[in-house]
Amino acid sequence: MTPIHWRRADMRDAAALSALGGATFLTSFAHDHPGGALLDHIERAHGLAYYQAALGDPAQTALIGETPLGAPVGYALITPPALPVATDARDIELKRIYLLHGWQGGGYGDALMALVLEEARRRGASRLLLAVYPQNGRARRFYARHGFAEIGEMTFMVGDVPFRDLIYARTL
Repeated sequence: MTPIHWRRADMRDAAALSALGGATFLTSFAHDHPGGALLDHIERAHGLAYYQAALGDPAQTALIGETPLGAPVGYALITPPALPVATDARDIELKRIYLLHGWQGGGYGDALMALVLEEARRRGASRLLLAVYPQNGRARRFYARHGFAEIGEMTFMVGDVPFRDLIYARTL
């Protein structure tokens, strides 16, 4: 198994995060999302400008995983909560957690989640929130295995197409 080196991303990683974001979102949702809406979403929510803004915001943290040769293969983005549920000042959101398809399984996701939980605790969070697509059974099982439970739902826009997402939380 090839090791992944995990580290905190910085502004130099914006292009890598944009490429990973677009690739993983497309791979994860191309099977049941309309192509035009999917591409619009990727351009808006995974473009270079999005990640440059996230990396320049001290309230957000991106973690990036690379192969020994420096190829990016996964990442997580932790942000202040922006989900339609009651929150308090000590809540934090796991906005994104993705691995390229060939790197899923083998414990890489567990390692990344451990780093996310460590970062959330370091920031003084009492609860970690996230949104997940209900049809993504693999992700839902992963989150359940890591102590998350459903607390609500929301509409998630992909381009101009609405999708239903579930909101999960885990006490830290």
